Amino acid sequence: MGQRTPLYDLHLALGAKMVDFGGWDMPLHYGSQVEEHHQVRSDCGVFDVSHMTVIDIDGSAAASWLQRLLANDVMRLDGAGKALYSTMLNELGGVVDDMIVYRCAEGFRLVVNAATRNKVLGWLQGYSDGFDVDIKERPELAILAVQGPHARDRVAELLSSARAAVVRELRSFEGAADGDWFIARTGYTGEDGLEIIMPAEQAPAFFNDLVGAGIAPSGLGARDTLRLEAGMNLYGQDIDEAHTPLTSNLGWSVAWEPADRDFIGRSGLLAEIEHGVQEKLVGLVLEERGVLRAHQVVRVAGIGEGEITSGSFSPTLSKSIALARVPMATGDRAEVEIRGKWYPVRVVKPTFVRHGKILI
Repeated sequence: MGQRTPLYDLHLALGAKMVDFGGWDMPLHYGSQVEEHHQVRSDCGVFDVSHMTVIDIDGSAAASWLQRLLANDVMRLDGAGKALYSTMLNELGGVVDDMIVYRCAEGFRLVVNAATRNKVLGWLQGYSDGFDVDIKERPELAILAVQGPHARDRVAELLSSARAAVVRELRSFEGAADGDWFIARTGYTGEDGLEIIMPAEQAPAFFNDLVGAGIAPSGLGARDTLRLEAGMNLYGQDIDEAHTPLTSNLGWSVAWEPADRDFIGRSGLLAEIEHGVQEKLVGLVLEERGVLRAHQVVRVAGIGEGEITSGSFSPTLSKSIALARVPMATGDRAEVEIRGKWYPVRVVKPTFVRHGKILI
C-alpha cells in the first residue's frame, strides 16, 4: 500500500482506477482517460495533485540562498505572488529536480515533484550550512489543479466573492494568498487554469463541490497526455541528473545574468557549451499507425541515434507523438524502431498543442 492523499476515499467512490505513482496510490482515470483529456482541452477538469511536495523557505538569506541553489533567478520575482519555473542542478549541470517557485509575503514557496521529495529535502538541507534559512515541508496541505479554458470562471462560481475576485484578477504565473488558501494561475496541461493549495481537511469538500458542479475528475493518464501535447517535461523521463537543461529544451529557464551569480551547475553548463552541446530534445509525430513509447530508438540517417523519452497517442491530434533526445544536427525527419521495424517520423518543435491550438 502506498501513501494516500486526503482524497483517496473519494477517488474510490468515483470509480477511479488506482495505480502506484512515485509511492502514492493515485487515480489513473475514472472510466475514460481520453474523455478526461478532451474535457480539459474543451472545458475543464480537476486533478488531485496533493502528492506534490510543498516546501516553504524563510529566513534573512532565503533569496540569496535560492539564487545559489536554482538555475533560474528568484530575484526576478519582484512582488508577492509572482512565480517562475526553475530547475535545481548538480555540479555537472544535471537536473536534480524541476519546480515552480512562488514569492510569498515572507519568503518563498517551492512545489516540487512527489518522487523526488526525499532527494530534494536532503539536497536543500545539505546546502543550508552558513545560511540563515528555514526549510519547512508542508505535508498538512493538499493541492487541487483545475485546468481548462473555462477553469477560472467555473471555479469562481463556487467561491466567496473575495476569493472569486482573486481568481479573476490573477495573471498567468501569479499566485495569491487568501486566508489559509493559496491560489495560483499555473498548471501542467498547456491550458489556462488554477492550482489551489489548501489545508488537507478542506480538500475533500471542495473537490466534491467541483465535481458536483460538473467539473470532470481527471486522473494521471489524462494529465500525462495533456502535458506531453504541451511539450512539458516529466522528471525521471525527459529530465534527470544525467542530462542538463541545455539538452532538455529548458535552456530558457537558466538565468545567466547577473554574470557573477554562481549557481550550482553553472560551471558544468558552461563546460558543456564550450565543448559543444551534443543533443537536443525534440518532438516527434508518427504519421502512420502505431504508438511511440519511451526508450524506443530514434535513427537519423547519416547523423546518429537518439531515444524517445516520453511517447503516447495524442487524443487531440489523433496521432502518436513523442519527446525524444537526439543528436544536435537532427533535421526534420527521422525513423523510430517499433517492434523490430523502422517507421518514419516527422521532427517538430517539442510543443504540439497549447491553449487548445494545434501548433505542428
